[in-house]
Amino acid sequence: MKWLKRILIALALLLGLALALPFFISLDDYLPQLEKAVSARLNEPVSIARIRFAALPVPHVTIEGITVGKSADVKLGLVTVTPDMYSLWQPVRVIKRIEIDTLTLTREAINKIPVWLNPDDDKSPQPRVRVERIQLTNARGNFGQTNFGPFDVRANLDSKNAAEDITITTQDGKLRARIKPDQSKYLIEASAKGWTPPISSTLLFDELTLKGVATPDDITLNQVSAKLYGGTLNGTAHARWRQGLQLNGNLDIRHLEVQQVAAMLSLKSHVSGKLDARPVFSASLASSDKQGDEHPAKFADKFMAALRLDMPFSIENGVLRGVDIEQAATRLSKHGTTGGETRFETLSGHLVLQQRSYHFTQLRISSGSLAVDGAVNISPKKELAGRINARVNVMGASASVPLNVTGTVDDPTLLPTGAAMTGAAVGTVLLGPGLGTAVGVKVGDWVDNLFGAQNKPKKKPK
Repeated sequence: MKWLKRILIALALLLGLALALPFFISLDDYLPQLEKAVSARLNEPVSIARIRFAALPVPHVTIEGITVGKSADVKLGLVTVTPDMYSLWQPVRVIKRIEIDTLTLTREAINKIPVWLNPDDDKSPQPRVRVERIQLTNARGNFGQTNFGPFDVRANLDSKNAAEDITITTQDGKLRARIKPDQSKYLIEASAKGWTPPISSTLLFDELTLKGVATPDDITLNQVSAKLYGGTLNGTAHARWRQGLQLNGNLDIRHLEVQQVAAMLSLKSHVSGKLDARPVFSASLASSDKQGDEHPAKFADKFMAALRLDMPFSIENGVLRGVDIEQAATRLSKHGTTGGETRFETLSGHLVLQQRSYHFTQLRISSGSLAVDGAVNISPKKELAGRINARVNVMGASASVPLNVTGTVDDPTLLPTGAAMTGAAVGTVLLGPGLGTAVGVKVGDWVDNLFGAQNKPKKKPK
C-alpha cells in the first residue's frame, strides 16, 4: 500500500503544480503588442504596467496600471477580465464580466469618449466578442477644482454589446441613478438623500428625485422633486447642447427658508423667512462660451451672466436685516438711516434676474402698523437703487413717507426724498409736530409726484 500512497502524493503534487503554474506564467512579453493594438484603436498612447493569468477561483486575466493619453487622461488601477472558457473555441467569444477597480477620467477624456466608441470605418475588423457585464468600482471624474465621485457603475449588455441598463451609485450611498436605453434615447431616473452636488458646496438636498429622457443632443427632465431647507421644490427642466448650451425650466417652491436661498444667490443672509415662489428660468451660451477645457469658475461666471430668472414671490414671517424702515420713515434724517432690521408678516413682489442684476418690483411689506410698497434694483456690484413708500403713524397721524434706497446690499441706506423733507419741515412749523409733520409729508409727496411727472420727457408719437 506504500506504493499507492506514494502515487497519490505524487498526483497531489502534480495537481498542485498545475493549479499554481498559471500564477507563475508571465504574460508581460505580450505587453508591447497589446499596447500597440489598443493604441491603434484609440489613436492615443497606451501604457500597461502588468498582465497575468490566474486559474482560481475561476480562470481570469488581470491587467494593472493602465493609462491612456499623453497626459494620462484615463487611469485604470486594476482590470479583471473573466471569460466564458467554453466560448473560446466558438465564433463569438463571450466575456462574462469585466471588473474595473479605480478609474479616473479627466475632462479631456470625457470629450474623447464618443470618438473612442466610434472608431474609423477603415480600421480592421475586431474579433467577435460579446461582453455580458461591466462593473466599475471607485470611479472618479477629475475636472480641475471640481471632482465627481467616488461612485460605482454596473452595466448589463445585450447580445450586440449595447447597454440594457446602467446603474450609478455614489459610494456613500447618497445618490443612485439608473439609465435605461430605449431605441435612440435614454430613460433616466435618479434619487438622492442628504446629497450635495459637487458643483455647489452650499446646496444640500434632503431628498431629490429626477425623471426624464436624454438623447445625445439634449435632456428633458419631466419631474424634478426635492425637499430642502424645510420646504419643497417641484418643476421641469430642459437642456440642449448641440450648438452652444440652452437651458430653460420652471419651478414651484413652497415654504423654503429664504436665508439659504439668499446665500446661494450670493446675497448673503440679509433676509429670513419662509419663501413661496414660482420661478421661470432660461439661459443660452454660445459654443465658444462652453469650451471643455475652461475652468469651472469661469464657466459659472458666464452662465450667471446668461441666466434670466422671472419670479413672483412671497415671504412669510421674516426679518429684513440692515434697514429699519419704520425708523427711517419717522425720524426723517437728511443723512439717511442705516442699520437695524425690519420684521414683517409678509414680504411679496416680483423679481427679474438678468445679466447678474436683480430687479425687484411690486414690492409689498406688511408689519403691524407698517405698510411698504416700491421697487428696488441691485446691480452686479451689489449697489442699491430704488424707492419705497412707507406708511407709518407719526404722533398719532398716518403718513406715507417716500424713501430713496441707496448704498449696497451689505450697507443699505434709506433717505427721505427732498420734497418729503421740505413738506415735513413746513408742516411741522405751521401745524406743529405730529399732525403737521404727517400733513407736510403728504403734501411734499404730492408735489414731488406732480412736478416729477411733469418733468418726465413725453414719448414721441410713433
